[in-house]
Amino acid sequence: MLSLQASQPARAYPEQDDIAAWLALQAQTNEAISQLIIVHASLGVEQVRSVPIDMGGAAGFMSVPLGAEPSDNRIVFDIHGGGLICGNGEACRQAGRLWAAQFGATTYSVDYRLPPLHHYPAPLDDCLTAYRFLLERFTPAQIVVHGASAGGNLAAALMLLLRDQGLPFPAGLILVSPEVDLTESGDSFQTNLGVDTVLTKSLMPANMLYAGGVELSDPYLSPLFADFTKGFPPTLITTGTRDLFLSNAVRMHNAIRRAGLFSRLLIEEAMPHGGFGGTPEDLALAVDIKNFAERAWNGFQ
Repeated sequence: MLSLQASQPARAYPEQDDIAAWLALQAQTNEAISQLIIVHASLGVEQVRSVPIDMGGAAGFMSVPLGAEPSDNRIVFDIHGGGLICGNGEACRQAGRLWAAQFGATTYSVDYRLPPLHHYPAPLDDCLTAYRFLLERFTPAQIVVHGASAGGNLAAALMLLLRDQGLPFPAGLILVSPEVDLTESGDSFQTNLGVDTVLTKSLMPANMLYAGGVELSDPYLSPLFADFTKGFPPTLITTGTRDLFLSNAVRMHNAIRRAGLFSRLLIEEAMPHGGFGGTPEDLALAVDIKNFAERAWNGFQ
């Protein structure tokens, strides 16, 4: 597994109303993410063909491993990370190529709209639009939803939307170092500050920009605070002991589990947010993640 969360810039976040500065930060981070994936071609991304696709009105990319069997209908629906302010465009396409290589399955990546031009709920609406697009072409049992970091926020929030709108859940949900509490109330936001080498400061300015004035504790913004007794799909959550979002993962796992639903939590020793960046520990975790997806596609039998 390769961390797709570029280390935060040393400079401070822009002022909330400085659109040009936010767009510049977005472009800078997206370029870093794209280059990070490209230089790790050994992970198999060169064996993946990626094309832009209209997902029912939401922009996206379809990434297909070369040599994939036409009869293989296993689908990964990826919701990219990027702190809710970046990861779009070419960075989204490259991330989709990486996940397609790691899962060995066709991956649809939604290139959702982002602040500062599009605040909540526009990004979540795009995720719902893209998921509806997939439901028109595949059965829910063929779909595994994957979200890393901020993508984990949107993936979890999407499950709440599906439930509330009476739409079917996917076969499984994978949340990698998920940002499921925009209020940043967990213990690790303090104890792992300065320990996590990827997330080196609070993301609160970006959280507020994304929310656009909506209360951060709203479950569609912070899925951790949802009522899981109303339903949630089988879920895998991963994190590391040095991840700034460690509390997010632990609390989310416990909330799902205590609602009587299936959740598996993997906590990796000394791992920062999103992974080390191509170490044996990352590769072992990638196998665990792929195995969960395979179990989901097989109905956990």
